[in-house]
Amino acid sequence: MDHTTDVITKLLTESRVIAVVGLSPNPERPSHEVARYLQHHGYRIIPVNPAAAGTQILGEHCYATLTLAAAALAEQQLHINLVDVFRKSEAVGPIADEAIAIRANGLWLQLGVVNQVAIDKARAAGLAVVADRCTKIEHAARLMKMK
Repeated sequence: MDHTTDVITKLLTESRVIAVVGLSPNPERPSHEVARYLQHHGYRIIPVNPAAAGTQILGEHCYATLTLAAAALAEQQLHINLVDVFRKSEAVGPIADEAIAIRANGLWLQLGVVNQVAIDKARAAGLAVVADRCTKIEHAARLMKMK
């Protein structure tokens, strides 16, 4: 197993609470489909989308920022394990900074999303990082085989 495979398997098996940054309320968007899939497979999904803040997406309160989401979850004694990013590559820097600040275990950049500066910064801060991969595809390929 290569390093990336190890990181993917570890994140998908150990993460229970996943903040989905850029989660769209539109069921036809990839972020919505992926989040719904993950939710169906037992993950707690935390929507983060400034345009939809204060609404419900997939039955969960949507937050404007990771920082606000982490603070609200801390009151429930929950911790965001994984930050799953559905944003353009150039928008990842501040999201990585927030993921580090809230002490997430991992940062996952979806298909087509790569920001090497943010990746290096997150890894240097101790986060496990996966880039240019889909959580739904990787879960189906790895964890569904294990069942």
